[in-house]
Amino acid sequence: MIEQATVLVVDDTPTKRYILSSWLRRAGHRVIEATGGEEALQTLAVRHVDLIVLDVRLPDIPGYEVCERIKADPATSAIPVIQVSANAISVSERAEGLERGADAYLAEPIEPAEFAAIVEAMLRYYRARWRAESMAARLAGLADVTLLMNEAESFDRLLSVAVEGAAKVLGRFSGTLALLPDGRTRRFRARPGEPATAHVAGPDLLDRLSRMVVRESARTHVFTLRAEDWRGLVPDVQIEGSSTGVLCRTKNARSPVYLGVEAEPELDADEVNLLRQLGQQLALAVDALRAYTEEHAIALTLQRSLLPTRIPEVPGLRVAMRYQPAVDNIEVGGDFYEVLPIDERVLVAIGDVEGHSLHAATVMAELRHAMRASFIGQVDLSASLDLLNQMMRRYHPRMTATLCLLLIDPATGEVEVANAGHIPPLFAGTGSVYHNLGNLLLGALPEVYQVDRVKLPPGGTILLFTDGLVEDRRISLDDSLEHARRLAEVVEDDLEEFADRMLQAFGAREDDVALVVVRREA
Repeated sequence: MIEQATVLVVDDTPTKRYILSSWLRRAGHRVIEATGGEEALQTLAVRHVDLIVLDVRLPDIPGYEVCERIKADPATSAIPVIQVSANAISVSERAEGLERGADAYLAEPIEPAEFAAIVEAMLRYYRARWRAESMAARLAGLADVTLLMNEAESFDRLLSVAVEGAAKVLGRFSGTLALLPDGRTRRFRARPGEPATAHVAGPDLLDRLSRMVVRESARTHVFTLRAEDWRGLVPDVQIEGSSTGVLCRTKNARSPVYLGVEAEPELDADEVNLLRQLGQQLALAVDALRAYTEEHAIALTLQRSLLPTRIPEVPGLRVAMRYQPAVDNIEVGGDFYEVLPIDERVLVAIGDVEGHSLHAATVMAELRHAMRASFIGQVDLSASLDLLNQMMRRYHPRMTATLCLLLIDPATGEVEVANAGHIPPLFAGTGSVYHNLGNLLLGALPEVYQVDRVKLPPGGTILLFTDGLVEDRRISLDDSLEHARRLAEVVEDDLEEFADRMLQAFGAREDDVALVVVRREA
């Protein structure tokens, strides 16, 4: 039996209108009547209608034109139209009616059984079509929301996308809860077409919610709660009726995430399945972002553990050091620096092992410690670089590294410079300039490493940095190096401020950055 529908009957003849309406009411449908085309169009603008029975001969607007206008309006184009006529009954007239938008055409006299059958067929077809189009739109919305969730770079963004997506896809007031790695429970809610808003949530809210519902062996559990149950958990809840939600977890030991919507009118089976899929996608995205965050923290901790933990106090020199990890890379990099007092002098080094991986980090640590060891028996920059080059070529033949060494005498300002393929030191201040002597990088070929000797005047500053500061796929390296040189023409009295300004000027980077600033005191 067909479900009840709202049918608009448009006819200027009262008797005919009465007969058609009575047949429809006997079939269990609601009927709205209109006596002309203009009245029919006005009714469609303010009332929901499932089907239209339209007379061809109307006193104000021809039925053909009314049908065309109904089908041309996106808001009403899907409504089936049955045209009826006692006069326009020829084959050509019926063909014209169908060509101009009618879904069926009946010539009078009309048999009640035939009329009822056509009405039911039209409603059955168009309701099936509406459900299919609605589900297709919802599935497309689900795909869009899933993509946005996977692109989210923060938990707040992820939860906002999820709750806004649920509100849009299901057309209902929506809310979500999740326990984050920092131990905070985050709560968001959104109405269709509105941005998500964050709200206070107690730390045990998800646990209390989980205890209120029956646990199943499945990791996804759909349930319905009354508004008063929600108010016992969250006093400022804004729903008046019940809500249907889903608790999802990827592992039994993990805290679940909750995603729910208002349940009035009651969700059908398709809507419950969509809610379940959204909840499962949210749980997977939360776990993926949690894993990324944890791995990034581990990588950063490991990276920092391989670098000097403090700046040594060196009479006559002031030093500032920075290490900034890549903005979107969880792997460990090979950037490193060193400031090492050697008798009355100070060795300042900066280097970079190629690649981002645990192997690159271990090679970096090996190279740094080998460099320190190379200065125990002798202090010779050329010999140290030759030793390190041999080590790389023997033990890591498929790896290369860059390394720049400065040996500074704070008392005299004498500086020895030996550079193995690294970005040259930048003598900062007015007229800033890069050092112009370099050698092959470590691990490539045998090399006789040349050492240059320069003078660092009192108050002079040298800036060293790795290529992560200046490399940008959208800008040539020469332009980036020149930008850094211009920035270094002004050096703050506080080297920490100078180091911060240099990093901030280039913003978040796609590669790790190590930076060392050295100033000879006046």
